[in-house]
Amino acid sequence: MTSQDIEFSNDIQKLQVKIQAVSLPPDLLERMQSMIDRLTRMAAHGGYSSEYEAINRYIDWIVNLPWQGRSQDNLDLVNAKAVLDKNHYGLSQIKDRILEYLAVLSLQSKTRSDLEKGLIRAPILCLVGLVGTGKTTLGFSIAQALGRKFERIPFGGMGDSLTLRGQARAFADAEPGAVIKALRRAQTKNPVILLDEIDRVAEGARSDIMGVLIELLDPEQNVNFIDHFVDYPFDLSEVLFVATANNTTNISTAVLDRLEPLQMPSYSDEEKTTIAKSYVFPKAVAEAGLAQGQLTIADSVWPQIVRPLGFDSGIRTLERTIQGICRKVARMIVEGKGQTFTITPENVKEFLPTW
Repeated sequence: MTSQDIEFSNDIQKLQVKIQAVSLPPDLLERMQSMIDRLTRMAAHGGYSSEYEAINRYIDWIVNLPWQGRSQDNLDLVNAKAVLDKNHYGLSQIKDRILEYLAVLSLQSKTRSDLEKGLIRAPILCLVGLVGTGKTTLGFSIAQALGRKFERIPFGGMGDSLTLRGQARAFADAEPGAVIKALRRAQTKNPVILLDEIDRVAEGARSDIMGVLIELLDPEQNVNFIDHFVDYPFDLSEVLFVATANNTTNISTAVLDRLEPLQMPSYSDEEKTTIAKSYVFPKAVAEAGLAQGQLTIADSVWPQIVRPLGFDSGIRTLERTIQGICRKVARMIVEGKGQTFTITPENVKEFLPTW
């Protein structure tokens, strides 16, 4: 036996080990085995290397998908409310809707048989609101409250439905779509997947992408979602999809029909002040490397920080302003201009942007 034959035998053995190490659907396992058998026959005539690379890549994707793995839901409403309150100020109606959903899941888990539990259909929440109102971070909080893995698929500027569904292996450099990639990263079949900014897809691809979204979000269809690269049905019925959008104008009627829109409110100056003090400021201080007590902001200064350049609905500008203040203080400390700083109405202009 030549060294090349030995090398080939080792390659084949590696593929066999891969497909036997995981629990795959029987017909999919049979397909994997037939690929390996075909590769063995090709090797007898030489020139199998390129085919090996393609099959190895395909099998690698198949065996690393969570065909059976799932995380255990934490359906404790007290814990869920604590997580939501810790991460978000206000939004009482949004939080109530999320807690209502968790309550339904909790009751279903107690009254349904093990077979029926797999058929629980999660509502598809769509958080609609202007930029900076907390849509994306709320999606993460839902996952944290449930104890599920969190993945995000950005739709902004998406120009091809194949980005979602993947490309057939017949094409060079084919790869799975964003949904399958998210499931591989999560390693569970019941993660929270955030479909971020579904209203901002490229105009030319809108109809195709909306068509794939219908299949993703419809519980009668997503139980057998087919990615072109995987080319085998994958059950997405246990995935909790959460969508976000700035507005619903550019979302097709068929997709909207499968969503449960929740309107994210704009924040008042009073709410922004509370958010800034309790959420944004402590985080910005830590990110800037400042110790507790090195930077203090007088209460009378907050209105100028909250609205330095005018009003916006979210807190993005507020976050940038506070982060800028913290960086300026960090520089002053490093340059030896002091160790503690207090921002007052008299010196606030030294710390705020002037453009």
